[in-house]
Amino acid sequence: MMRLIFLPPWILMLGVVSVQAQTSIRIGDELPAGDKEVEDTSGRDWSLIQISDSNGLLVIFSGNTCPWVAKWESRYNEISTMADFNNIGMIVLNSNERIRGRGESMGDMRRRAQKQGYNFPYALDEDHAIADAFGATRTPEVFLFDGDLKLVYHGAIDDNADDAGASKKKFLEDAINAISSGNEILIKETSVVGCSIKRTE
Repeated sequence: MMRLIFLPPWILMLGVVSVQAQTSIRIGDELPAGDKEVEDTSGRDWSLIQISDSNGLLVIFSGNTCPWVAKWESRYNEISTMADFNNIGMIVLNSNERIRGRGESMGDMRRRAQKQGYNFPYALDEDHAIADAFGATRTPEVFLFDGDLKLVYHGAIDDNADDAGASKKKFLEDAINAISSGNEILIKETSVVGCSIKRTE
C-alpha cells in the first residue's frame, strides 16, 4: 500500500525559493541599476554611473570565501590597471548577503582589500540588489560595458583559473583591447565557473 507523505508548508516554501533562477542581462542591454549607490571598503559611496569612464565600465562580482575567487583574484589589480589605462572604470561587488556573518561582512571585505592590496573600489552590494538587476549568479563573474554603457562582454576573466601565465584565451583582456581600439569583440560571452552568489532566502 502506497503511503502519502505530507510536507510542512515551510519546507515547500524553501523548495520554491531555492529553485528561483536568475536571468542575466544580454549582450547589447543597457547598464541596469546605474544609480544604485554602494559603499566600498574605504567608506565611500559610489554608483555604477560614477565609476564608469569614457570608454565604459567593468563590474566583477566577487567575494571573500570562494576558492574560485582565490584562484583568479591575483589578476584583479592587473585588470584594474589595464582598465584604467583604457579609460574604463572598474568596481568589484560582494553580493553574498546570506553569509555576511561568515566571512563576507564589510569588516571582512576591508581586511581582504588591505591584504590583497586592491587598487579599485571593493563594495558591498546590500541585499544583492545589483546582482539581481544584472542576473549575476557566480563569483567571479564579469560584466563589461562600452562607452554607451551597453553590455559587450559577459563571462570569465580567462580560460585558466589555476595559472594566468598558461592562459590561452584572455577573454576580458581581449574585450578591453577591442573597446579601446574600436574593434569588434570576437568572443562576447563565455561560461562562468565559480561559486554561487549566496542570496538571502
